[in-house]
Amino acid sequence: MPGTIDTVWTARDTTPAGIEAALRRARGDVHRENASYVPARVLNLVCVVDKAYSGEIANRLRRVGRYHPSRTIVCAVEPGREQLDAVATIAAPSEVGHGEIGLLRETVVVDVGPKHLSRLDRIVDPLVVPDLTTAVWAPHGHNEGVDSLLHLAQAVLVDSVDEADPRDALLRACKLSGEAYVVDLAWLRSTPWRERVAATFDPPKLRSDLRVLSAVTVRHHPESEAAAMLFVGWLASRLGWEVGRLTPRANGLELSAHTRRQDARVRLEPDEALQVRGLAGIVLETASGRWLSLERGPGGLRAHYRHRRGIDRTWTILGASRGEAGILGEGIRQALLRDPTYTPALRAAERMAG
Repeated sequence: MPGTIDTVWTARDTTPAGIEAALRRARGDVHRENASYVPARVLNLVCVVDKAYSGEIANRLRRVGRYHPSRTIVCAVEPGREQLDAVATIAAPSEVGHGEIGLLRETVVVDVGPKHLSRLDRIVDPLVVPDLTTAVWAPHGHNEGVDSLLHLAQAVLVDSVDEADPRDALLRACKLSGEAYVVDLAWLRSTPWRERVAATFDPPKLRSDLRVLSAVTVRHHPESEAAAMLFVGWLASRLGWEVGRLTPRANGLELSAHTRRQDARVRLEPDEALQVRGLAGIVLETASGRWLSLERGPGGLRAHYRHRRGIDRTWTILGASRGEAGILGEGIRQALLRDPTYTPALRAAERMAG
């Protein structure tokens, strides 16, 4: 980490209590060396990862910027492992000006085996900072480990596009939402799209058109079908639509959403040309003759709006994408917040998945 100095402690065949004691001693040593150093105290993040890919996860966490957790506990799962090995690191700013505070970021990596997953809470419990929000993130699955940590955690980070079957992903998210606050990275990727749609219909004279939406088309990365369902689920939950199960139609999925005034045709289409996860484009049509499209493009979203009375304009919404590092950083931030629109959208998406 640029501009930092690290204090590192390692041990083989150790215990959670031994790791916690060593971390406490190391933190005290750093503080005695310079009283301006104080530990950050906002959020615990527990990551359950495959040891073979722990470096990739570490790189993703380094890029989250100012949303870096106060204490990160990485449980690296290694097949066949019987004992616990650990590395604890305290990162401190290399320079602290007079009268300034240098925040200490703490990272603990514990090598565990598959046999430890069912009782991972016993390993993690002594390592989390009490009275802070604790979020759990398992990018490589390991649902058993996540389930064992639910009574310690207030938030769970998931990515619904990671599952091969969107239905399984949405069912898993629904189950977790009954135990903790769910932050879905697939949902966060659609934030710019939802914001722009909401802004388009925000003027009072256009709000009535939301009740006469006649068609919605969503194009998405081939592996991001769940993200497209969540976007439509958001529309359905906010507008009071009744939605059924999506059915395959002509290289896509379709359904007819029942609204108070009319039915709206909904279509999801995979876009093979899209190289990154998420949405590629959306088109909204209303019975009153309005037509809005948003397309992913260089520098942001490309918007195109027209009306049958002759209005036709295009523009670019700059900086709409945060990138994958930004999405993870926003996910960590959202663990401290509450988005009341996600769960209703999730429930609607689950109905669409059948």
